[in-house]
Amino acid sequence: MPTAPLTTDDRAPESAPSIALVNRPDSGIALRLAGRWRLDQHIPRLSDLPGLIDRGSDDGAKAPSQPRQLSFETSALIDWDSALVTYVAGVERLCAERKIDYDPSALPEGLRSLLKMANLTNPPDEAAHDRGPSFLARVGLDIADLVRSTGEIMAFFGEGAIAVRHFLAGRARYRRSELWVIIQESGADALPIVSLVSFLVGMILGYIGDQQLAQFGARIYVADLVGLATVIQMGALITGIVLAGRTGAAFAARIGTMQVNEEIDALRTFGIPPMEFLVLPRMVALILMTPLLTLYADLLGILGGAFVGTVVGGVTLTAYLVQTQAAIGWNHIIQGLISATVYGAIVAASGCLRGMQCGRSAAAVGEATTSAVVTAIVFIVIAAAVLTVIFDAIGLSG
Repeated sequence: MPTAPLTTDDRAPESAPSIALVNRPDSGIALRLAGRWRLDQHIPRLSDLPGLIDRGSDDGAKAPSQPRQLSFETSALIDWDSALVTYVAGVERLCAERKIDYDPSALPEGLRSLLKMANLTNPPDEAAHDRGPSFLARVGLDIADLVRSTGEIMAFFGEGAIAVRHFLAGRARYRRSELWVIIQESGADALPIVSLVSFLVGMILGYIGDQQLAQFGARIYVADLVGLATVIQMGALITGIVLAGRTGAAFAARIGTMQVNEEIDALRTFGIPPMEFLVLPRMVALILMTPLLTLYADLLGILGGAFVGTVVGGVTLTAYLVQTQAAIGWNHIIQGLISATVYGAIVAASGCLRGMQCGRSAAAVGEATTSAVVTAIVFIVIAAAVLTVIFDAIGLSG
């Protein structure tokens, strides 16, 4: 009677993955891997391995109470895929927990390479992550970040100064059509938000001044308060902050996106300096448009104060405007325009700097945009305080 051929099910037990423990004479143990270790097979459970180590080898020899080393035997290993990689990675973690030396030298070379790659991507130890760096380490890292950031800022302004020199000499490489587009976006397109904010701030200053000056019967001096506060400081400050949130963030997002798409690297490859092609037009546009927007903001702020002075304070519009004209001098207007020019340069530099420092991911673009707005506002406030002291020292505020 002829013998029937073996079926797949008949061959399965011979090729099923299995492990066996072999004791070494040097107080070590070896795991004998056999069969086909593939995802379509029934893989031995890793949770059974600690009990197998404690129980001893399959030949009845008692395993050492604390094995010093664990190695592998793979002579009976037929085939393997990521199932074996996962299992051996678990064996490595078990050895680390039990402080057993782990020797993977007998494993196939490809398996060792995959394990090495897996170790590079493993998350750090949770306990170490929870502890985090010490206080001194955090202080040191913060100081190192500050020094690095300061160096990057100084390098950026140095390249910017060179670009401005080339611009004044007529040798800067940029697209003049793009300059006009940026001027429109940062100037004319910003009029609605500047109008709204300036008018409302003028109304707020007018209400506060009217409430206090009404106690002395001096409501007419609301015009002096609103006019001087708006022209000297508030008009330029409001314009700078609005541009920081609107235009500076747009600069950072646009340049950051170009950094992600490697367009800036392409410019450098073609020999085009990104500082001249991208940063210079934006700085020129804001330095030109911020003073003009500030004059417009001053007008709207004065009109907001006039609305309160005439409606709430009962002052005629003619008397209010005459009092405003008498209070405001050219020195006050010049002071506001100088401040506005400085604020415009700060907004442009902050947006372009953070955009150039952007990483290579979408999240990095968002971080660069946020950082640009925060940096611009912080430096605007610092510049406002410094300029106020300087103007008072040179007598421009009088």
